Amino acid sequence: MKARCLVSSLPTVCIIGAGCSGFTTAKRLKDYGIPFDCFEASDDVGGNWYHNNPNGWSSCYESLHIDTSTSRLQFEEFPAGDDWPHFPHHSVIHQYFRDYVDHFGLRELITFNTTVENAVRQPDGKWAVTLDTGETRLYEALVVANGHHWDPRTPEYPGEFDGDMLHSHTYRSPFEPVDMRGKNVIVVGMGNSALDIASELSHRSIAKHVWVSARRGVWVLTKYRGGKPADKMMMPMWIPKRIALRIARKNIKKQLGTMESYGLPKPDHEPLGSHPSVSIDFLAKAGSGDVTCVPGIARLDGDAVVCTDGTRIVADAIVFATGYNITFPFFTDPAIVPDEENRLPLFKRMIKPGIENLYYAGLAQSSPTIVNLAEQQSHFIARHLTGEYELPSVGQMQEIIMRDEREHLSQYYAAARHTIQVDLRRYTRDLHKEIAAGVKRVAEKTPGVKTQSVKVSV
Repeated sequence: MKARCLVSSLPTVCIIGAGCSGFTTAKRLKDYGIPFDCFEASDDVGGNWYHNNPNGWSSCYESLHIDTSTSRLQFEEFPAGDDWPHFPHHSVIHQYFRDYVDHFGLRELITFNTTVENAVRQPDGKWAVTLDTGETRLYEALVVANGHHWDPRTPEYPGEFDGDMLHSHTYRSPFEPVDMRGKNVIVVGMGNSALDIASELSHRSIAKHVWVSARRGVWVLTKYRGGKPADKMMMPMWIPKRIALRIARKNIKKQLGTMESYGLPKPDHEPLGSHPSVSIDFLAKAGSGDVTCVPGIARLDGDAVVCTDGTRIVADAIVFATGYNITFPFFTDPAIVPDEENRLPLFKRMIKPGIENLYYAGLAQSSPTIVNLAEQQSHFIARHLTGEYELPSVGQMQEIIMRDEREHLSQYYAAARHTIQVDLRRYTRDLHKEIAAGVKRVAEKTPGVKTQSVKVSV
């Protein structure tokens, strides 16, 4: 498939990264005949889903399974196998990515083992991209797809700790990089990685005991509801979000009861008021006493930690499952990087108003999944590059950004982890509405132009 080009010549594009965001964007640009280079620091595609990725940026641990069901994560043009389980292991996901790349003939179009060290916008608007080979190339557009789950965010506490401390980013198994057998372990955080790691370590054959330390309680959701993957039971799109959210929250409370009944702290927000923390067995682990929940850490105290309620816990190791900074090490311009709270307002989560040839692909915390987010965004990127789609004015984009952030973020409490949160189905619907509006803007300026329709997968 090739789109009609409404610009005098197709722009040259640089794609940074060949995770699922980078290679799905590359596939779309190939379809449209847009010339591009895609640089990947590793020796293979897959990014965060490449276990023991030699680039050191993967946070994938040995036991990791995806929390999104197969029907929700699969690519629109490359469906998953009929024999897939509901929640595949990371090795299945990585092979799926590799198969996608090979199926669409993308591998030979990706430059592996090559890192982008610097990307600077020139006075004429082009991007000067410097590689670790020392070479600098000029491009007319830049797609940033380096991911946002690789630069660990670790809290700082007063005092010192005598035991082992590591972030979940480097956790690989109960035995690597730290052997946790027979040890008292504190896991900090209650996101998905924290729940997975705490549940795994709490097996009686591994850790002596596991505490989970958190500043606030969360609603821990189960992967199944009524015998089906819970994300397949989402409210229909025709129901207004406010009503759908109220119904979903009522159903969750009815199904789970209170978090306190499992020995967990009471959440200070409603269900779905934070990015979903999902686990197949954490509630059972907590309820059976294998995991003990305690408040946040106030200070480190040699062989122990002291919690905010004064509880002193003697421990051998601390695992910080405390999230990530959104980092673009190749940028030096502060105007195009997030602030300390991971805030970077973007039009349709992709474009900073006023810089129309810079696209952030996959830069969202998407519910239920990020896997095919950039695949949807690639429709927008390709049509804009070919001139089929025209952006609104800078002022209109800023207004839309504010509206979209209210729409997507209003249900969540304020936190760095929620600054880029989107509902994938609603985001996809709105994205394709905007594409249609941008195509119409072009048609109004260029009578007689016919453009292709886009299939919307929600």
